[in-house]
Amino acid sequence: MIEQNSAPPANALRPVGGAARCAIVALALAGAAWVARAVWHIRLAVAGQPASGPPDQGDGVHRPPNALEDSYHVVTSVGGAVTAVCVIVFLLWLDRMRDNAKALSGTDPRYGYSWLWVGWILPVVNLWIPRGIVADVHRSVFPERRLPAVVNWWWGLWLAGLAGGVGIIYSDDTDEVIARAYSGVLPLLGADLVIVAAAGAAALMIHTLTTAQQEHVAGQGY
Repeated sequence: MIEQNSAPPANALRPVGGAARCAIVALALAGAAWVARAVWHIRLAVAGQPASGPPDQGDGVHRPPNALEDSYHVVTSVGGAVTAVCVIVFLLWLDRMRDNAKALSGTDPRYGYSWLWVGWILPVVNLWIPRGIVADVHRSVFPERRLPAVVNWWWGLWLAGLAGGVGIIYSDDTDEVIARAYSGVLPLLGADLVIVAAAGAAALMIHTLTTAQQEHVAGQGY
């Protein structure tokens, strides 16, 4: 059982409501960006591959993109920018939640501050450390409660998105994804759906954990 402090200093608690709202809005925009990608995947599949072949002709040769392919490049670039902003806003929210959890519980976080940032990009450990950081935020304040199921839903969908071949991190460049849309669009649409669902689960998780922490603070009269 983690021992709770009776009353942390008022200036030790950081406001999280605004950060949570910003993160939820950013996730909604990221989800919309991936919905747009799915729409363009369908448009490419319906249009079919041009007679000139895929954009990547092989041996380093690329033909000029047609109007639809060119617009897909724009959609993916905008989506990538929105996703990058979403990641930053999410981590800023999580940083505030971690600081409050430390003040409320009187215990240091299980993972050091550097893991908040590098835990997402280091191979292998990025399969569990980010979830561990989020879980620690809740469990350190509410050791007697079960972890909300939405945390596991979010993490499972996130990992599925990473493994989907066209998820948040993928090896294919845009022209290769276009060629995949021409030859078989269903796997692309499945990956799009998983990522949109992960964004929705992340938004619900943020709301759930933030509300619990705010209610605890209010209930204790801090």
